[in-house]
Amino acid sequence: MKISRQPTEDLPNTRASTEPAESRGDGVQGEGNYEAARAFNDAERKFVESGKVPATARAAAPKSEAEQQELIAAEQEGMRRAKQ
Repeated sequence: MKISRQPTEDLPNTRASTEPAESRGDGVQGEGNYEAARAFNDAERKFVESGKVPATARAAAPKSEAEQQELIAAEQEGMRRAKQ
């Protein structure tokens, strides 16, 4: 199988820039996108203020002992991998 490669000039520049975000025009500084973060925070705040958190949490709760054990095992596996 032959893998074709695009010329690098066609790819977006993913390297960190020394230019301020304002002059680059992309709204990104470091590894963050301030506009997306604000939109997420606003939506999160509205959801919490809506009073739907308890009902949503109950709906997301495990439906059986087996499902609860599966979730616990997945969480433990995730924590085990995170320590590596």
